Amino acid sequence: MATDVVMPQMGESIFEGTVTKWLKQPGDTVERDEPLFEISTDKVDAEIPSPVAGTLQEIKVEAGATVQVNAVVAVIGEAGAAASTPAAVGEAKADSVPAEPQKTGGETSTTEVVMPQMGESIFEGTITKWLKNVGDKIERDEPLFEISTDKVDAEIPAPVAGVLQEIKAEAGSTVQVNTTVALIGSAAATGAVAQPAKGAPAALPGKPSPVPTVTATEPAAATEQSTTAGAAERLRSSPLVRKIAKENELDLREVAGSGSAGRITKDDVLGHLERRAGTATAQPAAATPPPVVAAPQSAPQSAPAKAAPAAAPVSSSALVGELVPMTKMRSIIAQRMVESKRTNAHVHTVFKIDMTRIVRLREKEKSKYEQRNGVKLTYMPFIARAVTATLRKMPILNASIEGDAIRYHSNVNLGIAVALDWGLIVPVIKQTEERSFLGVARAIADLAERARGKKLKPDEVGTSTFTLTNAGIYGEQFGTPVINMPESAILGIGGLFKEPTVVTDELGIDSIAIRSVIHLTLGFDHRIIDGSDAGKFMAEVKKYLETWSEDIG
Repeated sequence: MATDVVMPQMGESIFEGTVTKWLKQPGDTVERDEPLFEISTDKVDAEIPSPVAGTLQEIKVEAGATVQVNAVVAVIGEAGAAASTPAAVGEAKADSVPAEPQKTGGETSTTEVVMPQMGESIFEGTITKWLKNVGDKIERDEPLFEISTDKVDAEIPAPVAGVLQEIKAEAGSTVQVNTTVALIGSAAATGAVAQPAKGAPAALPGKPSPVPTVTATEPAAATEQSTTAGAAERLRSSPLVRKIAKENELDLREVAGSGSAGRITKDDVLGHLERRAGTATAQPAAATPPPVVAAPQSAPQSAPAKAAPAAAPVSSSALVGELVPMTKMRSIIAQRMVESKRTNAHVHTVFKIDMTRIVRLREKEKSKYEQRNGVKLTYMPFIARAVTATLRKMPILNASIEGDAIRYHSNVNLGIAVALDWGLIVPVIKQTEERSFLGVARAIADLAERARGKKLKPDEVGTSTFTLTNAGIYGEQFGTPVINMPESAILGIGGLFKEPTVVTDELGIDSIAIRSVIHLTLGFDHRIIDGSDAGKFMAEVKKYLETWSEDIG
């Protein structure tokens, strides 16, 4: 019996997803829960597991296609079932955006390569670079061109193997989604490669004016891009890495990659450039200023990543005097933060917590704990347990407004903000109240690791009822976080510091002692949470932490 594989829903507000890569091919045997394909949405990049064990019988949606949730993207048959012929690959439902094979005569065929839709609100993209030239042979899923949108910079893979027959939109062109940007011919179609005159226009659907077609005789700029891309593609690297290398006239073969399978990361390139700058001799003055090198910045101010890392933020010192357009990610964050501030009646209360008891416990147990349980003992699970226990006692802090009513959530789904190189994501520990301390510690470590590796499952994002955000790792005393809608409260965790504190012994005698303290800030929606409730909540969390007695496992 065959089983349909559908596009999963990645969140309440997500109605479509882009298939970025197939991890199995027709005829392959798959196990239940084995990664089958990768998808990308506005909210998360994820590997989607197979719902059943069997044989991948048919792929209905090509890599690069954007389809609505619940659309059938593949069919899995029983083990040993015959797979569909390759001709079936790419035949999608009407609500998808696959590359559509079209006959050109004889026994050869061409496949249209279209501008993919990189998100719900994205309707066009700019081709920043072609990674192949007309006449080049291409493997399926091999990077074909790079695009840039308001939301993401990405490499777009070839939907089929063959020969790049024609490029319809040259580098620098901005075209609407679903527009044909190139044609890939079958291997037998080599002789049919289009050879239009240099600069000949090619009409683009949905655009009022034609876009020049890149021909077999490419202009100097295109040749330079092709050469750079060719050298870079032999090394595993992202578009951003190659951009930085090009701007700084750096041969990536000189850089040792520290990423997976030797992939060259942004940090590898920046580190190499710093070392090179330290040993380089003075260069002759140039007529134009040197290119700006992207530098690391705090994660919440960076752009998101989809199929490939997004354009990196640059340090403010490197951009002095420049006007830089706001990224789409920055724009979306701005909109959501303004919406939250406009909708929620924000109030904040700050409590100082004496963590000395927990600090001593952690120092005593952390080495043995990691050896025993395979997870590091951090302070986050202590706070998560205290918050969860208190939320069960005071459900008004675990509630949200729905119209003119209040939704009291039956479970504590704790969101843990995770800073990424390309932005911020809030994976969720479902039903936190049912987990032990060790279970919470493992869940936090697991979610953070998979968030950074783009391995989160669809239902692990965007379903939290209360959020923890830890900015204290950067050394701040405390902050006033914005509520993560539709939640009604958020807890900001400040840095851990040693301070002189007045302590009172059992006899009532005061003395000065050095204690380890943190500041916890509760941001709450005053529409449904009164100040007295917020104060009681924080007092209970404080008591839980300062008198810690729970077994940590």
